[in-house]
Amino acid sequence: MGCLSSKDASILKAKKWKSQEPVTLEELQKRREEFWDTAPHYGGDPVIWEALKVAVADLECAKVILEAADVIIAEPDLSVVYDQKGRKYEIPIFCLSEPINLIRE
Repeated sequence: MGCLSSKDASILKAKKWKSQEPVTLEELQKRREEFWDTAPHYGGDPVIWEALKVAVADLECAKVILEAADVIIAEPDLSVVYDQKGRKYEIPIFCLSEPINLIRE
């Protein structure tokens, strides 16, 4: 499968991406908040979702956070991870990095 436990994984910054339409930082933040608010309702453990939210916000501490939550990293940019029960968690790119066409106000 190619997955790594969080102990063995290197966490990388997400790839650059382009939004279909340019967005402001405020719009991007709103979209991220909507994702994190609704993600637990579609499955998985709410505790894992919260750990992922914190890890994505602080990549320097992400490895420790995910290790404590027993998260298995499938993609080094954290776009796909699994919990110990094998449940898959997918994080959209807009939560992992800013688009290259971000409107800076």
